Amino acid sequence: MSAVMAEQTWVEVGPIDSIPRLGARVLKRDGGDIAVFRNAEDEIFALLNRCPHKGGPLSEGIVYGRTVACPLHNLCMDLATGQAKAPDEGCATVFPVRIDGERVLVSLEQAAT
Repeated sequence: MSAVMAEQTWVEVGPIDSIPRLGARVLKRDGGDIAVFRNAEDEIFALLNRCPHKGGPLSEGIVYGRTVACPLHNLCMDLATGQAKAPDEGCATVFPVRIDGERVLVSLEQAAT
């Protein structure tokens, strides 16, 4: 695959500061929206904006450390892996994130597992 083709899968979300600390922005797309999170350490993560348990909007959840708690029923998801934290079960789809200077870019293709 050429570098040009690989570039076409990345979408700019905006500057890092456009994502609130301990919060998220939503990237609208066909096939399900992507929630782009920023934690207190300014790490950026992206998950499908749908809790694997009951479909709650993860972007509206509470972010702490490298975790988001679903706003519907408090299922806790690891932001880096999408895995539910024990004793919960399930996995949210993860999307690759890239930082270019101050710009946040998200791939529209899910991360390889």
